[in-house]
This record gives sequence, C-alpha cells and structure tokens, in this order.
Amino acid sequence: MKNILFIACLLGLSFSALAQDNISYHGKKITPTGAIPATQLAAKMGSKDQMPAKVEGTVESVCKVKGCWMKLKTGDGQTMRVTFKDYGFFVPKDIVGKTVVVQGNAETSVTPVDELRHYAQDAGKSKEEIEKITEPEKALTFVADGVIVKK
Repeated sequence: MKNILFIACLLGLSFSALAQDNISYHGKKITPTGAIPATQLAAKMGSKDQMPAKVEGTVESVCKVKGCWMKLKTGDGQTMRVTFKDYGFFVPKDIVGKTVVVQGNAETSVTPVDELRHYAQDAGKSKEEIEKITEPEKALTFVADGVIVKK
C-alpha cells in the first residue's frame, strides 16, 4: 500500500512539473491578456512611428548565437524583428514555430546595412547571402521588455 501511495505521489509531482513547462517567461513577467495578433499590429499602428503594444505571434526565426533576437510572422510573408530591452534577456534558440506573446514598444524603423548583415550572420546565413545585403531596410520592429513562450 505504501508503494502505491509513493508511486501516486511521484506521478502527481511529475505531471505538475510537466504542466509548468507549458509556458516560459523571459524578461519582465507579463500576462497574455490583451495581446493582439501580430498580423494586426501594422493596421493598429496606422501612421504612428511607435506605440506600446502587446502582441501574439508565431516565431519564424531566432538568433542562433544566443537567442538575442527573434522574428515573428506578421502575414503576407512578412516578419517583424523583436529585440530585447537593454539587451537584458534572451529567449531559447529552439522556439521556431512556437507561439509567443511580447510586450513592449512597436516601432517603424530603418535598419542600416551593417546591422542587417550582423543579423544575417547571427542567423547562420552564408557569406554570399550576407554580401547581397546592400540596402537599409524600413520595417516594423519591436523592443520587448517581456516575453512569454508557449510550448
């Protein structure tokens, strides 16, 4: 009887540990409440250069060096680069395809060529692909102070 009780307790603890692994938090602890789909962010911003936002989306790629940025799918084959406030935290490098919630500041910005090449190098692109980057990129970007990764 004691063995059955002991095994039942171990199973219960195992299941509770697995349940906690369904979400991971990075940076400031945030909640998913009020997040808008990444596909709607550009329309919400309208003509604003920046705005605070909470966005939910699917990870398209992650910095392979240390998880210092990620790209979210925004629709129509486009992506939005997400960096982390003050380079203060990183995300796991194996979250491509996962759903995330990011909270912070959305911006329309111009990324210079040298920075785009740096990002391409972080993403593991070939030297030839990196050298093809010759124009700055105007795009929707996001600086997150908190991230939730749903597993």
